[in-house]
Amino acid sequence: MATSRSWRQPLLDGPFRAGLDDIGELNQVFSDAFTERYRRDGMVGVRVPFLNPTIWRYAIEDADDGAMLWRDERGHVGAFNMVHRSGVEGWMGPLAVRTEQQGSGFGKEVVTRGVEWLKAQGCAVIGLETMPRTMDNIGFYSRQGFTPGRLTLTTTIESGYADEACELLSKRSPSARAEAIAECRGLISRLQPGYDHTREIELTAELSLGDTVLLYENNRLIAYALAHTAPLVEGRSREELRVLKLVLDDASRFVDVVRAVADFGRRTGTRRVALRMQGEYTSAYQRLIVMGGHVRWTDLRMSLAGYNERPPASGLVLSNWEI
Repeated sequence: MATSRSWRQPLLDGPFRAGLDDIGELNQVFSDAFTERYRRDGMVGVRVPFLNPTIWRYAIEDADDGAMLWRDERGHVGAFNMVHRSGVEGWMGPLAVRTEQQGSGFGKEVVTRGVEWLKAQGCAVIGLETMPRTMDNIGFYSRQGFTPGRLTLTTTIESGYADEACELLSKRSPSARAEAIAECRGLISRLQPGYDHTREIELTAELSLGDTVLLYENNRLIAYALAHTAPLVEGRSREELRVLKLVLDDASRFVDVVRAVADFGRRTGTRRVALRMQGEYTSAYQRLIVMGGHVRWTDLRMSLAGYNERPPASGLVLSNWEI
């Protein structure tokens, strides 16, 4: 598809499927676009760094056919949208439009194509996260049919050894690993029918980005946490373990699974653990603060009208809508 906004702006064609050869240009558009967003918000001294190329690979391969980009007449990346699906749960991010294209209305095309793709995949949940202080972004997404929900609070605790070493997916034999992944799929399916984190779990192992922490009781899986230890930013040292998914069948055991993840962080030489706490889980959030948690960042969770997420009737499911 070709979209033209004015004689001053380059023509953008797409969407095309993003590939690993595009990572350099994706990083440049990402850094420039978000740096400009901070500048408009009055944070003129902030320069958004490039992401770790392996994280980009994870985003592209996880999105699969949802890894969309648009090119100008010279073939350069002008916009992109990484559109992800975990079973019936769909979300978009990161997404950006090149700075000279911003304000042209092309962002609507980028979001619309992502929504259309997720609907075609049968998603029952469609969402994204944005910075809550950025009124332009909130207004833009609202005009595309998204409604604001609760804040996601990125909260960190210090890594530390647990009384017993955490159980990790990577430490199992191949056959036992496949069995554990099936147990993870069964657990999330019971709590949130249609959700499936298998692709993220397997990609994390394949790309050596981190591991999946498993918590059992009487030989029954009661919780798992998919966590990345690889640095998010290009050239940075390993300082923070990021929990992308956390699934627990009994919310009263939240502290136990957090301690297991903190143990994983300590054993991998990572200073702290970051959990993105969705605002509806107030009791779990309070427990995390009691454990010494510090709020580092907030994001506003937005869902497409009619495609809102609903918390499970029991247990707890933290699902990161960021990479």
